[in-house]
Amino acid sequence: MHSWDEIDQFRQKHIVKGEWPTIPEMFESALYRFPDRPCFTVFEPERKDLTYAESYRKIMQGAAYLKECGICKGDRVLINGKNSPDWAIAYFAVLAAGAIVVPIDNQMHADRCMRLSAYAKARFAICDFDVLEKMKGIGGEWYSSLLGKAMLKGKSNDYVKFTELDIEPLEKKVEVSEYDDAAILFTSGTTGNEKGAVLSHRNITSNVYQAANGMGVTENDVLYALLPLHHSYCCTAVLLETVKHGADCIFGHGIVVSRMIADMKQGKVTIFMGIPLLYNKVISGIFKQVKEKGAVTYALVKVLMTLNGWCKKAFGKTPFKPFFDKNITSKLGLDSSRILICGAGPLSPKVFKQYQQLGLNFLQGYGLTETSPILTLNPPEHFKVDSVGKVLSFVDMIIADKDSDGIGEIRVKGPNITRGYLDDEENTKALFDENGYLKTGDLGYLDNENYLYLKGRAKNIIVTEGGKNVFPEEIEDMFQLYQQVEQILIRGFQMKKDVPCECIEAVIYPSEEYYKDKGLSKEELQSEMEAIVSEVNRNLVGYKKIEKITLVDKPMEMTTTKKIKRNLVK
Repeated sequence: MHSWDEIDQFRQKHIVKGEWPTIPEMFESALYRFPDRPCFTVFEPERKDLTYAESYRKIMQGAAYLKECGICKGDRVLINGKNSPDWAIAYFAVLAAGAIVVPIDNQMHADRCMRLSAYAKARFAICDFDVLEKMKGIGGEWYSSLLGKAMLKGKSNDYVKFTELDIEPLEKKVEVSEYDDAAILFTSGTTGNEKGAVLSHRNITSNVYQAANGMGVTENDVLYALLPLHHSYCCTAVLLETVKHGADCIFGHGIVVSRMIADMKQGKVTIFMGIPLLYNKVISGIFKQVKEKGAVTYALVKVLMTLNGWCKKAFGKTPFKPFFDKNITSKLGLDSSRILICGAGPLSPKVFKQYQQLGLNFLQGYGLTETSPILTLNPPEHFKVDSVGKVLSFVDMIIADKDSDGIGEIRVKGPNITRGYLDDEENTKALFDENGYLKTGDLGYLDNENYLYLKGRAKNIIVTEGGKNVFPEEIEDMFQLYQQVEQILIRGFQMKKDVPCECIEAVIYPSEEYYKDKGLSKEELQSEMEAIVSEVNRNLVGYKKIEKITLVDKPMEMTTTKKIKRNLVK
């Protein structure tokens, strides 16, 4: 049975009206089945729960307030706040009022947030107190034109608290079609500068149901919203997957490892979603602690991990998982985890392998904001370590303009694909090919089971003197297990001005945490980095070897999903 087969029962009960539900219809489907189950949970530090029924009442109160303030069907509403149940309630309330969500990165400067909100023609702002205060200080035409403002997190009598409204809930949500716009998500996109990807209800919910078919979530699971909810990755794969299944969503407090571990332990999180940077830090921390217990303990753990991995591959069983749960993973709050999800960038196969040897199942994925976002998932029952997963059921993926190795640009069609960028005809046209396939800008190939293998971004390719293509991301991934390296960016440089081909340079920001007590000089640090690069070079074919190392003394600017902004690195 496929996850989307259940939609039929909700059509029969007149909860769902179209082929795919709208987002409010999806919440009402969970409410119908599990009114008294926990829906949204946060530890501050005591546990605070809202059931599906309690959440729905707050959602409909929020929708009533928006309508009372003059928000109509199709209007756009800014949401800007840290992860919290309040953020989630605001998200669903805006959609229940028939409006469109414009979620903005909470770490974005207030003036830039206001520029994007004005560009999106947002008519109402629901934000954390500090964001509202910063915008108030800037003022301006857009701010003055708002129909209203409401507060998420914070304490102040100057703003209405959106989740503590003393009004009657809206009796019935504003009806919208699955084809109506649901969200405008700002992204650098696949073709350059920041743009607003317009996603319909159908785009988003079809993706939720497709992903659900490979994730194996049930109503008994506890998911953890640690990454920013304004990003489609966490919003779809955690918040909306939670609601689709009637599960419980715990809201994290940003990537603060001590808080994360406390939440994981208290909440008994069963499905944890992270990014490569986080998983690398956690596995490095594990091995650091094991090494501190002595060479014998370290050797024993490595042997048991190897045996555990072999048993999993041969028999699908992990006999030493109880040992690892008791002695290692329980200290990180991972002993309750059934599945670890990784996205927003490729994770080194070596890291995957180590987690699997500890008895933890991994789910690797790939996607873009413009695709709502998930295109592939690597199911635990048929996991391919080097792949980013099998193409989802309703996604039509092709590899265009293949080279001699079968590598080409990944292009896609499907119900989860954006119609384009907000008020941007030129970039929308550039996003699609002549046959209507979205051009991802990523390079890869498919195997005979429709599993995708990523090679890198088309615009990042380095072309060597011998005419060979080098994918920077492949080399960067080889540094993921080195604790000494906090950030690395691989790029091309011209050795000779009159020769257009490129050689390979590594731009490295060494780990402050690793080196803070070591007292190394610049020369000694340079020497250590050169040793690491030499070690990596030994595993690279000649034309991929790094020829130049540049150390930077401050972190390179990153996105909220911890990808280096390549175009800003000098």
